Amino acid sequence: MKAFSFAVLAVACAQPLFACDLCAIYSAAESRGELGTGIYAGLAEQFTHFGTLQEDGVKVPNTDYQSEDSSITQILLGYNFTERFGVQFTAPFIHRAFRRSEAGVIEEGNESGLGDVSLVAHFQPIRHETMNTTFAWNLLGGIKMPTGDSSRIAEELSETPPPYGAVESGIHGHDLALGSGSWDGIVGTSIYARWKRAFFSAATQYSLRTRGDFDYQYANDLTWSGGPGVLLVLDDLTTLSLQANVSGETKGLDNLAGTPAEDTGITSVFLGPELQFEWRGKLSAELGADFPVSIDNTALQIVPDWRVRAAFTWHF
Repeated sequence: MKAFSFAVLAVACAQPLFACDLCAIYSAAESRGELGTGIYAGLAEQFTHFGTLQEDGVKVPNTDYQSEDSSITQILLGYNFTERFGVQFTAPFIHRAFRRSEAGVIEEGNESGLGDVSLVAHFQPIRHETMNTTFAWNLLGGIKMPTGDSSRIAEELSETPPPYGAVESGIHGHDLALGSGSWDGIVGTSIYARWKRAFFSAATQYSLRTRGDFDYQYANDLTWSGGPGVLLVLDDLTTLSLQANVSGETKGLDNLAGTPAEDTGITSVFLGPELQFEWRGKLSAELGADFPVSIDNTALQIVPDWRVRAAFTWHF
């Protein structure tokens, strides 16, 4: 019975909150307290392709083929002090390749390096489980530290309108910076409910941003995900589940020296399948894809066309 319960909770409670490049952390470990005490380590990857230009939520021609490919690889190391309380350190490595129209000239380049690391604590105040039912509620809180290179933000200080007749850039310094240069707070929560082989899970994470380098302050950011699923394989050693995952993000306008940055607000909704696998209470893995259902942005921005996610966690 105990091994059976571990298998159910280990996979289905995991929440891949991993959307905004500079704010969200991979938070699968926040609900892993049920796997016992000790050390765990993992790797999470999200690849996003941006290839659509939108102005105030309306698609516009991308005549200069502006685009950005963003890869975020997060290395996580955690320790569970008890079956319900633990801490996790996360270090993201970011690579962005881009093509943009800057002052009437096509520019291609890339940015790579360490992003902003984070340290969070996760706690599970409620967990109820029987052979046919499960309910778990999880909490998360911590800080993000300014370890990523924020030098690209300096572009915001000297931005000027493009020459007459030239195409405006949809990719700016705040999009390419590897870090925010600020100390930020992170809070989050998730729930998981199961009845026999059917389950529902949902999670949300909120980033509280402070003013960072170049007197630039990223807006607070809310990310969320969840949806119904089914346990395809369920026994004492192995669990395999399939979920219809709905995810989204809401972010206001950034601020530069007291002036709102008009091209930074966005509200998006994505939908896609997600597979979750667990083996022997030790190995857990996730694979998912997200496709935009609705994206409402401010001013002119390059927005995502699709993204794929994968993660692996091992409990020692």
